[in-house]
Amino acid sequence: MSSIAWKDSSGRILLFRRPFHEYSLRGRVMLSQMPLSVTAGITAFLILAFFPETLLNPLFISFLLSQAVILILCYAVPWQRLPYPSFLVIPLLDLVSIALGREGGQDSLTGLSLMAVFPVIWMCASGLFPKAAVALSFFGPLGIIWVPLFIRGAISGQDLARSFLLPVMMLGIGVTVSVMTLSMVRQQRDLEGQQRDLEEKDSQLRGVLTGSKRQERLLNTILDTVHLGVLAVDADGHDILMNRKQRKHHLLATPPTIDDPNESQLLVFSTDRTTLVPVDDRPVRRAVLGEEFTDYLVWLGAGAEQRAISTSARPMKDQDGNFAGSVIVFSDVTELVNALAAKDDFVSNVSHEFRTPLTSILGYVELLLDDDDLTDSQRGPLEIIRRNSERLLTLVSDLLSSRNGQLLVTPESVNVAELVRTSVTAALPRAAESGIQLRADAPERLEAHIDAARISQVLDNLVSNAIKYSPDGGDVVVSLRSEGGHMVCSVSDTGMGMSQQDQEEVFAKFFRSAAVRNSTIPGVGLGLSISKAIVEAHGGRVSLRSEVGKGTTFTFAVPVQN
Repeated sequence: MSSIAWKDSSGRILLFRRPFHEYSLRGRVMLSQMPLSVTAGITAFLILAFFPETLLNPLFISFLLSQAVILILCYAVPWQRLPYPSFLVIPLLDLVSIALGREGGQDSLTGLSLMAVFPVIWMCASGLFPKAAVALSFFGPLGIIWVPLFIRGAISGQDLARSFLLPVMMLGIGVTVSVMTLSMVRQQRDLEGQQRDLEEKDSQLRGVLTGSKRQERLLNTILDTVHLGVLAVDADGHDILMNRKQRKHHLLATPPTIDDPNESQLLVFSTDRTTLVPVDDRPVRRAVLGEEFTDYLVWLGAGAEQRAISTSARPMKDQDGNFAGSVIVFSDVTELVNALAAKDDFVSNVSHEFRTPLTSILGYVELLLDDDDLTDSQRGPLEIIRRNSERLLTLVSDLLSSRNGQLLVTPESVNVAELVRTSVTAALPRAAESGIQLRADAPERLEAHIDAARISQVLDNLVSNAIKYSPDGGDVVVSLRSEGGHMVCSVSDTGMGMSQQDQEEVFAKFFRSAAVRNSTIPGVGLGLSISKAIVEAHGGRVSLRSEVGKGTTFTFAVPVQN
């Protein structure tokens, strides 16, 4: 296998075994389309990782689908049987596809219009219809930007003028590529014009240099526009590039008594906001050492100006695979960190305030239950008060545990069928009030090694939710069975159900769907999150199946023996 190089003496390009012109027409069409297809795939990955809401935009989905269809056409169409220039329909379709992607994804990723460079280069490099190709290299990108403006009707002279940079840049690239292509054709046809070709190449190189400088200015403009600090360093730690936002971060971390501090002198603190981060643990130093990391939190600056910064780094490699430096991104997350801290403090304070009255209620209920003169009709309601007070106290503890990320279980051998029947019996009065037929479908005994109080909490929560989210009545069934060494319990209702989007978020802390928030159904959105944590603490899993207007089924399974 030949060694990998950008280009060798025979004209082979990176990863290609043969010169480009030796491939079949279908192969050349595929290879010409491949850079845009790869770029579209990378764009889809970035959108999925960082801006998943963009995947709900029909225009962006149309862009991804059209790119897939175009790639299939490149392979499936027998181009050699069609008129030779017919393959140029592919770059024209690419321009339409890129227009859809830009309109659907420009709120997430800037610079999607730059993908127009691929069809422009393709058309201009083909050597066919050079004037039309150069014209399209300008009017194609211009249409990508202007057509949506005219469709929306929000047009101003400033908007039209601002959008000229990309078409002009593409025109420059198109002219350069066309000139280079025509020059190579002339070289092949006329060896006598060698001197003229050399002069033309010199002019072309000046054009490429001009285009390169223009692209550099564009890159700097883009980097100065984003709200993230970007820093690029070489293998020795020297700054290669620093955008406007990062210069502000650097100024924030600069001690007031030092004009030009080195990395060890910058005010970089750990999460406690007071302890200086050791030099070798600082983001830039870690990046210079070749580390790759994501969301490494530090605090920059001191006093009231201190900011929380999330940092990520990716190493750069040269063409031989050697470490050539790193790019570090700095994102200001101060508001998010403060909001999370405020939420945790609120949960902690409310939970502590609940503990005192609940403890008092339990104490007095215990005193009443110790009275031997109580009748069964008196003792029953008191037992219910005690059970629900204990449940409330457990929920308060779980609030604190969810804040600290801890949830403990104490398994023992338990008849789960009895827990199911107890939970259903306790919920019967409320079910009757709501016009719901509540029943249990469980065997006489089903032994499992579980924490009875915790699993009862899960059952009570699921049954309560099934009743609560069936406002128009219906049926609620709690079924229990043994399956594959697991105790499997399902709670099914015929209530309001939930959408696919709500199903994906239903186990998140404090989540409540829009439909529920707009109704009078009470709740804070913690029950399912805590229930899931309890089941997973038992080594089990929770799943759901739901359809809007038809009901929901929650199923949890835990091993019979832990």
